[in-house]
Amino acid sequence: MIRIALWAVLLLHVAFARAQSPAVDPAYVNTLIKTLSADDMQGRKAFGPGGEKAASFIAGEFKKIGLEPLTGLKDFKQTFHAYRITPGKATVQLGDQTVDPANVTVISSATRLDWKSGATAATVVTVGPTDDPQQKMGEVRKNKKDALLLFDPAHTDLFKRYQGYYSRGNVSLDEAGGPSYVLVLTPATSATAFSVSAESNVEKMPLTNVVGMIPGKGRKDEYVIFSGHYDHIGVLPPVKGDSIANGADDDASGTTAVMALAQYFKKLKNNERTLLFVAFTAEEIGGYGSQYFSKQLDPAKVAAMFNIEMIGKESKFGKNAAFITGYEKTDFGKILQKNLEGTGFTFHPDPYTEQNLFYRSDNATLARQGVPAHTISTDQIDVDPYYHTVDDEYETLNVDNIVSTIRAIALSARSIVAGKDTPSRVDTSELK
Repeated sequence: MIRIALWAVLLLHVAFARAQSPAVDPAYVNTLIKTLSADDMQGRKAFGPGGEKAASFIAGEFKKIGLEPLTGLKDFKQTFHAYRITPGKATVQLGDQTVDPANVTVISSATRLDWKSGATAATVVTVGPTDDPQQKMGEVRKNKKDALLLFDPAHTDLFKRYQGYYSRGNVSLDEAGGPSYVLVLTPATSATAFSVSAESNVEKMPLTNVVGMIPGKGRKDEYVIFSGHYDHIGVLPPVKGDSIANGADDDASGTTAVMALAQYFKKLKNNERTLLFVAFTAEEIGGYGSQYFSKQLDPAKVAAMFNIEMIGKESKFGKNAAFITGYEKTDFGKILQKNLEGTGFTFHPDPYTEQNLFYRSDNATLARQGVPAHTISTDQIDVDPYYHTVDDEYETLNVDNIVSTIRAIALSARSIVAGKDTPSRVDTSELK
């Protein structure tokens, strides 16, 4: 009986130890997210002073925690350049008719376009009244060739949305090159003769990811990534006197989780695989931070990626629950759930599959290369009233939810961090 009792006590002790995560400090979490979502961060917009201030704060925390810079970097800032392209004057002639400039949109990273029918390789694509414009645009982008797209007036609303988006300028990681697209709203069904003259202003702009590392003990060349994006959308038109989109949930909550997890695993000191902690920039304007970062790694060496996005409120599944995007694509989620047995926390498949969240966050670049790279979130994005508004502030957050989710991620990741489990890869054939 005594032997049985001792064995029972031992089992209870093991279960209790697995369920605890004392290194995730609620006070530390609270301080981090308050700092990142404060007004003096000015909404942390990429290319803005608030974004740079946030990057410096995160780098300072990585140093305090005792992380190492990524191999090849002198410090925690991974600075690279992107090119902000702002369209200028554009003139389009179809046959002997000059198109009203209000009906022209140029998408190009070239400083100048001079196209003439018969003397250019630009493809003419007609988007007829019964065509699906988004499908046509997808096909054109897939071809990766210059194209002149003629939008029938039946698609005026969508054309104007494209125009509104691209007239503000776009960003590219390439200084120049790549295909250019000229969109024209016109009843013309073809353009046997055309000419295009367009100019763009190209600015070289610095962007900064923040990356810290804990080298692995036995499997140093295998990586586990914990990431979130620190940028948000900056300053908006005032609403009741408030113009700062603080981005407390999106994604100061995820970035806070990355720092708290770095502290947790640094104290744990038992990672066999190398751990990378990344705060990405420029997610809100196209995921350029994660695109650049991913190009610096061999995807075959990445065992898993935990991307953390908006964990500041309870999920639709209630307390102690989160969802994983692309749950069905690998066994990543099943491994995490196995490691959480007895904790009361559960991971669920993404309930918002119609929003294609798996390919809308910073996990997407590596996922497209086969890496089991998933985003963990609790946001009820279909009904979230604060998303991308000036009201996404610290006061709207449930800090207990953030802490419990960080603890769950820490515990669920342990077997992957220790090299005992390796999630299956994403089947990339579906992308071809």
